[in-house]
Amino acid sequence: MFVRAATLLFACSMTTAAMAQLLDESAGKTDPSRVAKQEVFTFRVGAEITAARGSCRDIRAMVAIPFACDEQKVRRIDEEFSRHVDKVRYRDLDGGATQMLITVPMLTSGQTARAVATFEVTTDVINPPEEEDTVDLVVPSRPERQVRKYLSESPMIESRNGSIVSLARDLWRDAETEASEDGDPTDWQKIEFLYDYMLDHIQYSEGTDKSALNTLRDGKADCFGRSALFIALCRANKVPARVVWVDQHCYAEFYMEDAEGEGQWFPIESAGTRSFGGMPIARTILQKGDNFRVPERRGERLFYASDYLMALPVGKSGKPKVKYIREVVE
Repeated sequence: MFVRAATLLFACSMTTAAMAQLLDESAGKTDPSRVAKQEVFTFRVGAEITAARGSCRDIRAMVAIPFACDEQKVRRIDEEFSRHVDKVRYRDLDGGATQMLITVPMLTSGQTARAVATFEVTTDVINPPEEEDTVDLVVPSRPERQVRKYLSESPMIESRNGSIVSLARDLWRDAETEASEDGDPTDWQKIEFLYDYMLDHIQYSEGTDKSALNTLRDGKADCFGRSALFIALCRANKVPARVVWVDQHCYAEFYMEDAEGEGQWFPIESAGTRSFGGMPIARTILQKGDNFRVPERRGERLFYASDYLMALPVGKSGKPKVKYIREVVE
């Protein structure tokens, strides 16, 4: 799946500090004992901007860079800026994304500006917890604020729609009738029941990104639609859940607490091999979340903080061409 996402506006008055190497603000830590191995990637991100339709000025671009979170560490190791680039800054957005912000004062017709940063990304492969360790995991009754926001509706995730709410509650009740060795099913087993429903009833099919409701209607979707439906079913049952955006793919994760009230996020695979509660493949994480708010676009909610370019024409020139760079370096 290639991310096709809503556009963000980068205002010229925005200021930032140096790149914040911040962990995910949302509560929840990965149990170190579940880390199977680590994969190290060299990842290049940036933009190449060309004044192909005449001179332009006040050019501003943004592009998402790898996101530092509990299971991924990010270190900037190189920067390459052409002489036309005035500033490159970095900012953390809503605790779920980090953006590279590029400012180019002026390009005359035919000129090209290039700004590229290279990162060393260390990502963990996460094993699911042992079955005996899931017994005491529960859906939090009073999650922290940073987790609570993943109980609300998001763009493309209609967790309050009547059809989804009805289905979610029916599935939850069905799961409660399933007996485990100790009697009643655990919260873990009930969430897994939602996951298996999604796998069994939604055929994987490449295509445009679909909302949770459209995925349910069509009975088929790509990794985003399948993730969106699972998340919607979780949220309708008061289980915090969110999208994890990785390079060329996305999946979902849900949140639970242990007997001491410590929270953890658990991933699920939305395409390919079934994986519940763990992530067997290390992929570069770009963003976490599906309900981004940007100060420069008041009132709008975006399910992905996308790349964006804006510029002012000189005379009758047109908008410059831009090539966004996001690639693993071999």
